[in-house]
Amino acid sequence: METANKIVLTIQGRKVTFAPSLDIYNDYINAMMPNNKVAPARNFVMRCVDPEDKDHVRELLDKPGAPIQIAGAIMEQYTPDLQITVGE
Repeated sequence: METANKIVLTIQGRKVTFAPSLDIYNDYINAMMPNNKVAPARNFVMRCVDPEDKDHVRELLDKPGAPIQIAGAIMEQYTPDLQITVGE
């Protein structure tokens, strides 16, 4: 896993490491459709979770809403907070 993009989240009291990449991020965004959000979120989480944490995360993802919540927390840490203004 890329060390520059490591994100550590505490989920259900346990630290879990993720390493999203631009390719994984882009695949996630491209896979989301208005009627399909859970499967892309689940895939995104599983693609960027540290191999040592995969079994634990796989169990968590079976809980209602977990894929979206975990993916959202990763995205919040991964994506930059750009200062964008329209016009001047």
